[in-house]
Amino acid sequence: MIKNYIENANFEDTGFSYTMSLINGKHKMVILYCLMEFAPVRFNQMRRYLKTVTDKTLSMNLKELEADGLILRQAYQQMPPKVEYRLTEKGEELMKILDLLCVWGEQNRPKR
Repeated sequence: MIKNYIENANFEDTGFSYTMSLINGKHKMVILYCLMEFAPVRFNQMRRYLKTVTDKTLSMNLKELEADGLILRQAYQQMPPKVEYRLTEKGEELMKILDLLCVWGEQNRPKR
């Protein structure tokens, strides 16, 4: 008899679930993509790149990505204050995978 393993499975215990928890949200993947393409990036540059994001939302997303070890925040002691963001090694590893989404999108999006 074949057992139904889905009854004992827990999606939250999967690596896929963990990865999705890191990039979940409207702006996190775009922030990571921006840092992959243009690092280092300052807060105002990031805000202009994202266009519709509020300062509060951007700040919150950057803090979460930093806490998850995906980005590094570098503050410089100068006036006016200067802060730059870049990917960590862990973030760069994740971007190798997310970059495949970009490749897939380029290959499969409708032609203009």
